Amino acid sequence: MTLLVFGLLAYLLGSVSFALIASWIFNLPDPRSYGSKNPGATNVLRTGKKAAAVFTLVGDAGKGWLAVFLAQYYAPLWGLGDESIAVVALSVFLGHVFPVFLRFQGGKGVATAVGVLLGLNLWIGLMAIATWILVAMIWRISSLSALVAAILTPIYTVGALGLGNNSFAVLLMSLILIWRHQSNIVNLLAGKEGRINEKKSSGS
Repeated sequence: MTLLVFGLLAYLLGSVSFALIASWIFNLPDPRSYGSKNPGATNVLRTGKKAAAVFTLVGDAGKGWLAVFLAQYYAPLWGLGDESIAVVALSVFLGHVFPVFLRFQGGKGVATAVGVLLGLNLWIGLMAIATWILVAMIWRISSLSALVAAILTPIYTVGALGLGNNSFAVLLMSLILIWRHQSNIVNLLAGKEGRINEKKSSGS
């Protein structure tokens, strides 16, 4: 029962959309009404308001990190094992991707996944970020960076943590993230995917 409560609270935290909060604070249009219609940092950046995009990025990543951090602290106090950390990690990610507050139409999950990774293991998170940055520097395509990072991160996780509940949770997050980028994959294969800083893009 306690594990279920942990998962539910993490899901609700994940459902908080910082893209909408940023849009309200900075008096911007609903991010679901323009660009890729994705409530995430990349789409918010299309407004030209970098501060709003940074706020969204930090908020979405922060909730992923916070959920895992709190689970790591409170799970032992409630007699829960490592499986609770994996449940919370996956739940906060699913909350962002399928938020109850937005009729289950959320973001693609890149920033929240990074926050979760940083919470699980600092080095795994940093390697995922480094992968994203390296691919972005070479090809300047946000979605491609996210996809490459999603493919490689489960490998990083197994290498750092071994096979276990947390590695399985990261694998599931990566598979969902790749699935959420299916339209981007189609555009990439067709050579139509927009590049970073271009107004017309369908990045993550």
